[in-house]
Amino acid sequence: MAAHPTSRDEARPPAVPPHPVDEKLPALKMATSGLQHVAAMYAGVVAPPLIVGAAVGLSGTELTFLTGACLFTAGLATFLQTLGIWKIGARLPFVNGVTFAGVAPMTAIVASTKDKSDALPVIFGAVIVAGLLGFLAAPVFCKAVRFFPPVVTGSVITLIGVSLLPVSFGWAQGPNPAGHDYGSAKYLTLAGITLLVVLLLRRFTQGFVKQIAVLIGLVAGTVIAIPFGVTDFTPVTDADVVGFPTPFHFGAPQFQIAAILSMCVVMVVSMTESTADMLALGEIVERPAGEETIKAGLRADTLGSAISPLFNGFMCSAFAQNIGLVAMTRIRSRFVVAVGGGFLVLMGLCPMAASLIAVVPRPVLGGAGVVLFGSVAASGIQTLVRAGLDKDNNVLIVAVSLAVGIIPITVPDFYHAFPETARIVLDSGISTGCVVAVLLNLLFNHIGKGRDAEDVTHPMEAGQEIAESAQTAPAH
Repeated sequence: MAAHPTSRDEARPPAVPPHPVDEKLPALKMATSGLQHVAAMYAGVVAPPLIVGAAVGLSGTELTFLTGACLFTAGLATFLQTLGIWKIGARLPFVNGVTFAGVAPMTAIVASTKDKSDALPVIFGAVIVAGLLGFLAAPVFCKAVRFFPPVVTGSVITLIGVSLLPVSFGWAQGPNPAGHDYGSAKYLTLAGITLLVVLLLRRFTQGFVKQIAVLIGLVAGTVIAIPFGVTDFTPVTDADVVGFPTPFHFGAPQFQIAAILSMCVVMVVSMTESTADMLALGEIVERPAGEETIKAGLRADTLGSAISPLFNGFMCSAFAQNIGLVAMTRIRSRFVVAVGGGFLVLMGLCPMAASLIAVVPRPVLGGAGVVLFGSVAASGIQTLVRAGLDKDNNVLIVAVSLAVGIIPITVPDFYHAFPETARIVLDSGISTGCVVAVLLNLLFNHIGKGRDAEDVTHPMEAGQEIAESAQTAPAH
């Protein structure tokens, strides 16, 4: 006798496929896509320890150790963001690593420390305190999300892309700005070839190959650079196979008030940029970041920063360049980025593996960066299209916030007369543009009486997700 479905079976709803953010892809695709994220952010992770280590006067071996430690802690922080524990972690495809905003104050701490052997312990102590304070402040800080309607988020996302583009232009000109061949034809040619390879792959291929076009472009550019004499395999031959960032390798953390205050300012800047990045990424992956998501993401940022000095790393924050990679490839799985975090941990434990990424010439990274960072700016423009730019108020908000945010890019010394602490904030176009956009939105759209309701961009209630503006006109 044939079995008949029970009423319970008939009532069972069909399985709902997971959101692309929670999707687990095939192993090969996870690995190659995760490696692509590492390639996109590698230069940004290793630059701060190289600069600070050089200021301290570390030997080549110690400098390699410090760089490996920052890779290792970036992987741990990325795990916190993507996989999450308890109420910690945005659980979005969000890459974390050493924030460049801390480079200036860290080098200032080094300069003010008489015994250079104490400089790194002082920095580590300041980062620990700033991270813990930021962790406690996350529930309050995240409430600022209600002041980020599309007119604000679109402006900030656009600024993120525009602010990153000069980085790729600098990479395209060569590895050493002081070199006699910086910006020479061979470097620009390599960058152009890499960009062309990525564009051709995106135009004429399909499926998986199309999605990893940037990774293929980086490999192709590196191979093409060999006859140019630009590809250097020395980092691989000189690197150790195994190495572990032993806790407090440079000494126990020291706590100095001035250093702590300066790093707390950096933490505020970092949390502001991370909030903007989470809002941008939420829009791109179609899972808008509400107050709870941002709170959890900020906790991961700050806790990752507090733990990082234990393994000789610096303050961690979101990496905006990887948002461009998500926007371009449309691979939205957070588990892909978690795999990238695994690669970072392995690189921290295996210096030879880390050196493989170091082989990629800067001009090749620059060519790929044009696509990555430009994609972020394009995503911001898409958001602005939905922000109601037919209203004069919103046009002014976008115009002024973009102008203020672009100042540090076009005139880097514009704020040279301001105190060093103030410049930590002012020299970040993303932070200044974000603050201006929020304040102007409040001024033009929320303060005062007698406003035309149709011209108002209302702030969101706490916890409300960012979405496209709803049609409010009544049906007839």
